[in-house]
Amino acid sequence: MEDIGEDGGLTRIASRLASLERPISPPPIQKKRGGGPRNTRMHDARNGDNEHSPTVAEVEAGKAQVRDHLAYFMRYLSEASRSNTNLTPRLQIGQFADLYRRNLNSNGHHFIVHQHDHPVAGTHYDLRLQFSESSSLSFAIPYGLPGDPNSRRQLRMAIETRVHNTWNHLVESASHATGSLLIWDVGEYEILPNRLKAVVETDSELSEDGGKVSVQDSNLRSEPAELIEAFQMRRIRLRLQGSKLPHDYTIYLRLPSNSGSLIKKQQRGPRKRARKDMSPPATANYSSEDDRPVFAYRRESEGVVDTNSHDGAGSFHAPDISDEENDGIRVNNAYTGAVNSIGSVHQRRWVVTLDREASGFMKVRKGPEKGRWIPHSSVSKGEKGNSRGDDGENNHAGGWEPFYVRGRDEERSVVTGRLAKEIMDDEGVKGYNGRKMWRPVLE
Repeated sequence: MEDIGEDGGLTRIASRLASLERPISPPPIQKKRGGGPRNTRMHDARNGDNEHSPTVAEVEAGKAQVRDHLAYFMRYLSEASRSNTNLTPRLQIGQFADLYRRNLNSNGHHFIVHQHDHPVAGTHYDLRLQFSESSSLSFAIPYGLPGDPNSRRQLRMAIETRVHNTWNHLVESASHATGSLLIWDVGEYEILPNRLKAVVETDSELSEDGGKVSVQDSNLRSEPAELIEAFQMRRIRLRLQGSKLPHDYTIYLRLPSNSGSLIKKQQRGPRKRARKDMSPPATANYSSEDDRPVFAYRRESEGVVDTNSHDGAGSFHAPDISDEENDGIRVNNAYTGAVNSIGSVHQRRWVVTLDREASGFMKVRKGPEKGRWIPHSSVSKGEKGNSRGDDGENNHAGGWEPFYVRGRDEERSVVTGRLAKEIMDDEGVKGYNGRKMWRPVLE
């Protein structure tokens, strides 16, 4: 046995004890060829958690906590990103992070559209609008945003869901319990006035360089403040400036007074005979045209639309939270960490339509194209007398080619370029059977 002196022995023991206090680095992430993580139980060095590294789905569901959501999800999205840049419009990871970072304040006006293939609700599209530094208003749109100004189905249902955390705008994940969540588009929103106001020119409203200043410009407010006011007025003219949506894309969200029980029939062609159950109740009174019902009767239970209904707009289920979840989420209509200061009500049914004039289209009044909406930019100077927008102005440029939301098998993430199936594969979700019956609106 080796004879160790007192001083030497103490020095060696102290050295060994000191080595136990050294930080242990997490193992490197294994990449699979072709992009995308092999195992998404990612080891976040910022969290220092070596016993259990949570999946993205666990973080998204609130079952695991991370200190820096932006750093966590940027690392994951970078590893998951595909190189097929020509298959869909793309936003680079750095641009995505900068967009989110600059809106992390009380004036932030970030939006995201998630494609959510839920095992119960089926495929739908979640529109989330930031209204404070921490929280976002959320709508579930079963068939996605409208993209054809001449569609025969201009009205879409938009169901109010729970207030989400703003960091949910970073999530792209999948699990058996929640299905796949894909970032369909992301950007910043703008609230437009519900009625176009005339520009009043006075001496006091002329800028120093001689330019005209509109009355509404004299009282500028933040976009979240405008959103809160429009939401409480139940009428939101919303312009979305994203990466996939066309320039100046604008929609109109409206909450009818009887939003809980009616859905208006969308005409597809000549009616052979009137249906008795398609008329509003005779006792209904409407104070204005905007209060007229936009939903027609259909067979439905609370939160469930019958897929066999005659107007073909069904197949959306709005599931409630499970009994195991925090009762406070149900009472406050907000997930843990978010604050429902905007007054959102769960499962209220709004109507969303394409604001064709604000999106750059004008209606043809004469000729063979009478009744169609065409881009302002496609109208020659001599033809402008035959075409006008709803506000009576003919001098706007704009408009774009129609687009159609085609569902989980074709739509790709604007950030990672992945399909819903590829997100499932990356997360190790096998044998998932999504809800059927969803079909795109192409007419």
